[in-house]
Amino acid sequence: MTIEMLYFAWVREAVGTGSESVTPPEDVVTISGLIDWLSAASEGHARAFADRDRLRAAIDQQFVPLDTPIAGAREIALFPPVTGG
Repeated sequence: MTIEMLYFAWVREAVGTGSESVTPPEDVVTISGLIDWLSAASEGHARAFADRDRLRAAIDQQFVPLDTPIAGAREIALFPPVTGG
């Protein structure tokens, strides 16, 4: 299953790109598991995902908690908490 990953704000800066296509292994079943797997991809990924409390996620443009299953996801976005004003 190929997933289009989108990164925003400082997550994008740390990873070094705004998007990438990934094919996680079958044992990666949640966003948290995906973050663990991606953290091993590069130093930038590891730095971006080091503090889970500073990450938010969306699957196919719907906000979700990090323990959400990724089955059937076409797009997953990772970003810092959003503030309004």
